[in-house]
Amino acid sequence: MTEARPTGKLRVMLVDDHALIRAAVRQAISGPDLELVGEAASAEEALELALQVRPDVILLDVDLPGMSGVQLVRELAPRLPETRIVMLTVSTSERDLVEAVRYGAVGYLTKDLSPEALSAGVRSAYQGDLAMSPRLAARLVRGLVAAGKHAPVDPDAPGLTSLSEREKEVLRRLADGLTDREIASALGISLRTVESHVSSVLHKLGVRNRAQAAGRYRDLG
Repeated sequence: MTEARPTGKLRVMLVDDHALIRAAVRQAISGPDLELVGEAASAEEALELALQVRPDVILLDVDLPGMSGVQLVRELAPRLPETRIVMLTVSTSERDLVEAVRYGAVGYLTKDLSPEALSAGVRSAYQGDLAMSPRLAARLVRGLVAAGKHAPVDPDAPGLTSLSEREKEVLRRLADGLTDREIASALGISLRTVESHVSSVLHKLGVRNRAQAAGRYRDLG
């Protein structure tokens, strides 16, 4: 499925290897303010398509052939920082839930929800809310707390000296809460250049998402 012409609607991409699921989701999110602009049946296909389509929201299954959905979140989140990634799955595994959110997902929805609830979840995720049920949110908190208690301290974690001066400027503004577009405007560079710098910063600092990068800056800056 190719990218749709801009219409002012919320642009959604779907990644699921089951054709019936894709058909059902396609019908569920065909509201007046939503449109499906891309579909992929594998993580590898989705990785290429998402960078072309650059959707507002990605609905992503956990269980995919080859690279898993959770691994795909880890690859896509730093490259598409303005895209909201929401898991849409039958899995209620606490490990999948915690890892997906730690890598950058902003929602975790199960496939037994109604079409209305799915559309509401898409809108909620785009607006910056945590798109998941209260039950899953409680499990997420427990999982993150448990993971934090057992996370080892890495004495060799890289510091800010590994960053170029431009990357430090980007990170400084990221830590101030600026969006990529605002950073681009402030530094007089293109949005794509900012996204490239953000991806490089995450890699050099050994962190998974923008929030962790900002925290590292505040700790070491």
